[in-house]
Amino acid sequence: MAEETTKQVIEDDPIEVRKAKRAALIEAGENPYGHAFHYTHHLTDLDEKYASLEDGASTEDEVDVAGRIMAKRVQGKIAFFELRDATGDIQLFCRINALGEEAFAALCDLDVGDWIAVHGAMMRTKRGQLSVAVDSFELMSKSLRPLPEKFHGLTDKETRYRQRYVDLVMNPEVRTTFERRFKIVSAIRRYMEDAGYYEVETPFLHAIIGGANAKPFITHFNALDRDYYLRIATELPLKRLLVGGFEKVFEIGRQFRNEGMDPYHNPEFTTMEAYEAFGDLNSMMDLTEGCIKAAAEAACGTLKIEYQGTPVDLSGDWRRASMMELASEHAGEEVSFDRSVCNGYHSTDKQRYDKVGEAFTRASGRIRSLMARRLSWRVAPELRFMLDRSVDTAERIAGALARESQRPPVIVKEEEEGE
Repeated sequence: MAEETTKQVIEDDPIEVRKAKRAALIEAGENPYGHAFHYTHHLTDLDEKYASLEDGASTEDEVDVAGRIMAKRVQGKIAFFELRDATGDIQLFCRINALGEEAFAALCDLDVGDWIAVHGAMMRTKRGQLSVAVDSFELMSKSLRPLPEKFHGLTDKETRYRQRYVDLVMNPEVRTTFERRFKIVSAIRRYMEDAGYYEVETPFLHAIIGGANAKPFITHFNALDRDYYLRIATELPLKRLLVGGFEKVFEIGRQFRNEGMDPYHNPEFTTMEAYEAFGDLNSMMDLTEGCIKAAAEAACGTLKIEYQGTPVDLSGDWRRASMMELASEHAGEEVSFDRSVCNGYHSTDKQRYDKVGEAFTRASGRIRSLMARRLSWRVAPELRFMLDRSVDTAERIAGALARESQRPPVIVKEEEEGE
């Protein structure tokens, strides 16, 4: 009775079922975690090489490929597997006649998630699916945990962030993001080296924090019996290298800030920081433009990219403008750091325009002194009060629309044919 209960528990638990299969392999003298395997092709290479292979055609070209089983379908004496490696997917076409009964049964007993290596010939099914006709296989690694159900995939954001390795398995587009990041970092590094910059590595542990206004992570250094801080910026160590005689230095490194966390802010992140002796703002703008163009070319293959649905053209010479210039353009009036004058806008009924304006002017001295105390400025700005007519404009537009809606419709008679 106890044995039957145990058997029922194992059959109901997919992890226990897989553990039992692994134990059976070990007991039979087989290693469930494989060995070195030399594949002949990546799967995307096969897609390119046999793109012109006609439907229903077979070849004698033998290949060795390896990957993870993502799906399987057994139909009597034939089985189909979907195999995925680091580059893409391919179908495995397995027949009992080619493998033999024992090997075919062992192959069909594999689980989705298992890693296998196969040998076979290239073919294309009558339905147009490029496939490997398998004549032998090896188990490379037994998977003990089932993958998320394929139809629904991995959609929970919390799981995707906390188990990024599962996210990579189930969502191939995430791999593209990782690959582009690698290309971006490599392109920036090459660009900086070509520009004469030395790449350096500065300490992660700081006795005194600096370089930014942020809350640090604190750790205890046992050998010195004192607290140290994980760096919040690379600025100060890089500047010390300039003091030491280096002319151009940069670092691509991790920063740690013990602050809030959301989808756009991580307590651990990577920055690229660079410093140049004998340079100025213009040389830094040249460097920034060059880095971004190099990264875009490497990651996207073009300078005309799309960001969150908006097309962006990075080609040509970039416009250079101050923050105040750009703010003034978008505000529709001059924006400045100049605190000598402050414009205040007010709105009221048409009948009270003059009275309200005069009242603000009389009270300007009082308002100015209150501003000085609240803002802790050494010199309070001169106040200029201006009328905001946006309410009047809105009322005129609403009135015009109301009058138009009350007008009788205009009926236009259709002209007779030929007129």
